[in-house]
Order: sequence, then structure tokens, then C-alpha cells
Amino acid sequence: MAERAGFESQVKRNPHADFAKVESERVAFDKDGKFSYTQRPNMEWTKGSGANNDDWKSHTKLEIDPYGPGRQAVDNYKLLISGIVPRPIGFVSTVSKTGVANLAPFSYTMIVNHDPPMFCIGIAGGAGSLKDTCVNVLETGELTINIISESFIEAANYTSVDCPPGVSEWDLAGLTPAKSSKVKPAHVAESAFSIEAKLAHHHEWTSPASGKQTGMLLICEGVNFHVRDDAINEEKNTIKPEVLMPVGRLGGITYSRTVTGFEILRPNWASEKSS
Repeated sequence: MAERAGFESQVKRNPHADFAKVESERVAFDKDGKFSYTQRPNMEWTKGSGANNDDWKSHTKLEIDPYGPGRQAVDNYKLLISGIVPRPIGFVSTVSKTGVANLAPFSYTMIVNHDPPMFCIGIAGGAGSLKDTCVNVLETGELTINIISESFIEAANYTSVDCPPGVSEWDLAGLTPAKSSKVKPAHVAESAFSIEAKLAHHHEWTSPASGKQTGMLLICEGVNFHVRDDAINEEKNTIKPEVLMPVGRLGGITYSRTVTGFEILRPNWASEKSS
């Protein structure tokens, strides 16, 4: 655990000396902001047109060796979480083998298949410093994955607090556990879309530089879905973004909103090759 604590101190998650002052000087959150569609960025784009503008031509790309001299793991961490964005946040609920409930957000989360429904969750930390969520999933094989909406982002963020084992993040955040049908962990009642899941495989990662175990990959199968009644269409196959209002993760402590979208048709080669 000391090694993990050392990494956390290197990350320096709070980039502001006085966050309250910095935030007070910002524009107020637009509570009336609703999801809407816009035109795509370049309505005149045609096959072979390339980028929308030539800004990229006035810049060069820097080459960075992730294990170059003097480069620390924390440097790669900061680079990746600020560059691979926005990232979906898997709000994961688990129960330990002794019955203790746990709730925590993970932005290394992604759907990787639909038949069967498969999800990947990456959890930083190696042997001796595994997070409670990881230990619970490895020991019980069960979890729920909940999508975070704007309406409870503060509560979801608070569950990342470094509280001691045995303290319920559910109570600290004030969120509501809803009974699941096929797994023991509850799903988040406030979430418009939740997935009951079971562990299918796992893999532990080892750093090429230090040889130490540094993270765990959990590959989980979705076995049951829960969708809020006003968030899904009549065919029960599409979730409405204007109801889900998902929050994504950017670098540092920054989150992103999803309030606008645009549509672009997929090209069809049979018709494209003749044009």
C-alpha cells in the first residue's frame, strides 16, 4: 500500500493551491443545457478532402519513449489520461466475500463486444496494493457497471475518497442501492443505465521497467441490463442521450459534458467506388 500511496503523491491530483477560489471565478454551470444535435463540422466535406483545416501543418509531432531516460510512470499516466479522452466512466459496485459493499468510479472502462456483451475495466495497482473493487471482483466474480449522469456526478466523484476498508461509499455519497437480479452487488438506482456483470477473465500487468505488477485487467460479461423507462426507445434497443446525459473523464480532475452531437453517415463502398 505504501507504493500505491507514493504514486498518488506523485500524481498531485489537485492542481490548484486554492481550488475553491479558482472555481468561484468560473462561469456558473449551465443547468439548462440540454442535449441537441448540430450540423457536422464540415458540411462541404467530400471523399478525399482530408482534415477540416490545415492547422496541423504548422506543427511537428514530438516522439516520446514511455521508458526513456528520466521518464517516470506518473508521466505516462498523466499523458495518457489527458490524451485518451473523453473516457467512459465505469461506476462499479461490488460486494466483498464477507458482505461489505463497495462503490467506485473507473475511467479505464470500455465495451468490447455485444454478443456476448463484454466489458473491460482497467484497475491501477499491483500485488499488495489492489483496490477493494478489484479484490472483490476477483474473489466473488460479480459486479455491476453503472453509467454516470450529470445529475449525480458530485456523489459519484466522492466515492473515489480514500476511506478505510469497511466504510461504505454508498453512505458517504448518499446514493441508493437497487437490488440486482443475477448478481449480489446492487446497482445504482440513480443511474439511467446499469449492467449486472460477471468476471470472465483477468490479467495482471507487469511494468517492463521495474518488473513489478502495476495493474489488473478485468474482462466481464454483462448478464442483465437496467434502463430507466424514459431513457430508452419503444424497441428497447437505443438509449436517449438527452436523458442519459453521460459524463466523461478528461485529464487530471476534469470531467466533460455531453450536450451536443452530430451525425455522419457511414460510407458504402458499393456506391462510393462509382462516384
